[in-house]
Amino acid sequence: MLELKDLYGGYGKITILNGVSFEIPKASITTVIGPNGAGKSTVFKAIFGLLNISSGEVLLDGQAVTGLKPREMIARGVTYVPQGRNIVPQLSVYHNLELGGITARDQTKLRDRIGIVMDQFPMLKEHKDRKAIELSGGQQKQLEVARALLLDPKLILIDEPSIGLSPNLVQEVFRTLIRLRDQGVTILMVEQNAKAALAMSDYGLVLELGQTRMHDRADKLLADPRVGRLFLGGHIEEEVVE
Repeated sequence: MLELKDLYGGYGKITILNGVSFEIPKASITTVIGPNGAGKSTVFKAIFGLLNISSGEVLLDGQAVTGLKPREMIARGVTYVPQGRNIVPQLSVYHNLELGGITARDQTKLRDRIGIVMDQFPMLKEHKDRKAIELSGGQQKQLEVARALLLDPKLILIDEPSIGLSPNLVQEVFRTLIRLRDQGVTILMVEQNAKAALAMSDYGLVLELGQTRMHDRADKLLADPRVGRLFLGGHIEEEVVE
């Protein structure tokens, strides 16, 4: 579904990605882990057209999309949910959803999509007239994910979805992502809570110094003592999201 081939890129004269290669299949969740400065968020920016790529390829469904602009990536079914809060706090839930589809050419279809997305997120439907700032952290993250779904993407890039959330809210967000995977959406995720994220993922990817160090099924990475020692705090006790 998504494939990176020997990707190099960075910011100005600074190279961050030093030959990243991996492939993820359709309708799966893949979690990217690694130390600070490994290039995790940079990979997402490279895929989404927000980074200068000096060499290598990005393929989507076998077609080269290397260096396409974000608007072109959105048109091909890719959406990006960056770190932090990406909503307008003083606007209502519904108006935030409208903003998420601002690039849609057919506004009638957009309204239909908003209805479909709100059916997928009953909480948002219930609170559609409330200001976004009045939602809990977990609810705000659901709103961000819902906005990403407005253009009916086939691939979602989501960076640190659990940041700033309590453990219970993290599980709530992860359940949302699992539900989307089960509906056929492919998810590539960077997550600081590596143990919990790998436990709910299909595949895992370890980046270090801008290179792919490990790429395997998530359960195998969870059981790998090298991953446990370096990134998961030693002994691994699997955390399962039901």
